This record gives sequence, structure tokens and C-alpha cells, in this order.
Amino acid sequence: MTFENASCDDLESPSYANFSLSIFILVGILVSYIPQHHRIISRRTSEGISPYFVLLGTTSSTFAIANILTLPASRDSLACCSEVSGFDCFAGLLGIAQVGIQWVCFTVILLLFLLFFPRATPFKPSSSQSASPPPTYRTALLVTAICVTHAVFIFVISNVILYRVPNHLQAWANFLGISATILAGVQFIPQLFTTWRLQAVGSLSIPTMCIQTPGSFVFAGSLAKRLGPSGWSTWGIYLVTGCLQGGLLGMSILFELREWKRRKEEDGIVGNGHEGRNGQIEEEDDDDTTTLLGNER
Repeated sequence: MTFENASCDDLESPSYANFSLSIFILVGILVSYIPQHHRIISRRTSEGISPYFVLLGTTSSTFAIANILTLPASRDSLACCSEVSGFDCFAGLLGIAQVGIQWVCFTVILLLFLLFFPRATPFKPSSSQSASPPPTYRTALLVTAICVTHAVFIFVISNVILYRVPNHLQAWANFLGISATILAGVQFIPQLFTTWRLQAVGSLSIPTMCIQTPGSFVFAGSLAKRLGPSGWSTWGIYLVTGCLQGGLLGMSILFELREWKRRKEEDGIVGNGHEGRNGQIEEEDDDDTTTLLGNER
């Protein structure tokens, strides 16, 4: 079948293997964020999560969704939906849906971060750790305000360029993609610093990172195949994110294993003794008890 838009030929009769992979990635993105959302809600605190990590992650996601929506290739796919079948249109827009789901899920983290932000952090840095004061609730409010203002600003500017100077759309999309990549590249630095300073995982979800770290590379490959080399500003984001999140995952697992070992040792000490008047664990001496009972006889 011949279409008015030549790019619509690529959307007709999509590969079922590629379609299945795209659906798998879409569901995987959604599922990967559920443990993080659940951990914050169940602990009823967002302590341990850096506000600057949330700020950079949210603005980076906003840049990413704006990038893929303004890419000429994506605009062509949207325009083709009036010429191809519903299934072909749905399959062709899965790349946009994937980025959109990720933006929504990270925005939920922003809202949970603000809603469950601790008024006083329970972590107390030791003498070997930084004694810098923890972020305040005012910081959380400022981060949220910046993220909302940024999203509105990007939306307005993108629409102005789209309808007034559409010939600059590719350049604007590249700028959005580069900005998203830069922010994604530095996004995990404040969180790496916060996790290292606290020497604890806090409200970070290890299962989420276990899913997202390899998923970032799979997602990047899927987008690269769909958008081609010209979409490097889109799929490059997820290559950078996967590498840095892998470093945070390794650090988190290390601290969690150390904490598990410490609790196990403490449980072993408590199981073999009892707490004395001075609050210290005292060993029970069965031999001395037996001797005293013998003398009483």
C-alpha cells in the first residue's frame, strides 16, 4: 500500500518480535517503579533519597518526554496514525509510550518524596561522616516548585516552536535530548554522595534498581532500533543512566549486606546472653549457677 507520507511504510505490518519486546519493556518500566513507590509509602518516609537526585531525575524525564514528542520521526509516526491501522499505530507509538510511562512514574516519586519528606532525618552521621545538615522540608518544596515550573516552561516553548518555527524542531529536539542526557549523567551523583554519607540504603529500593539497571540498556537498544542514529539524543540518555545506576546499585547492596551482617551478629549476642542493669549484654554462666545451688543444699 502506498501512503502520502513515505515514513508510514515503516509502520505498516510491524515486526511481532519487536512489538513483543516493546510491550515487555513498557510493562517492565511500570513494574520497575512499583517497589520504589511501595518502599516510600510503606516506610512512610523518603529519608535517604537526595532532593537533588529527585530534581535532576524529574527535569531529565521532562526533557526526555519533550524530546521524543518533538522529534520529527515521532511527529511522522503520530501523523501516520490517520493512514495506518489501529494496531500499526499503537505499535508505532510504543516508543513514545515507554518514555511517557517513565516520566509519569518519576513524577510520582517526586510527589511521594514531598508527601513523605521527613521533618527531621533519623540518620545521625558518625564522626567519620560529613556533619552537613540534612535537607529541610523547605528544600523539598523548592524542588517540587522548580520541577513544575520547568515542565510548564518546556511545554510552552515546545508548542511555540512546533507551530511558529517548525523548521527548527529537530534542533530543539536535539537540545532537549542533550539536556536530558546531561542531567541524567549527573542525576545519580548527589544520590551516590547521599547514600555514601549515610552508609545506608534508606528509602531507596534495591529491587527497582535491579530491574532498571539492565533494563536501561535494553530500553536504549529498543529506542535505537526504532529511531535510528538520528535519535541518538533519545536513546543515549538510557545508556548513561544504566551505567550510573549500576554504580548506585552496587553501593546499596554493599551497605545492605553490611547492615544484615550487623543485625545477625547482634541477634546472636542477644540470643546467648541477657541485658544487665547497666544495659550491657551479660553472659549466663550455667556452671556458677549449678555451684550456687549445690552450696545451698
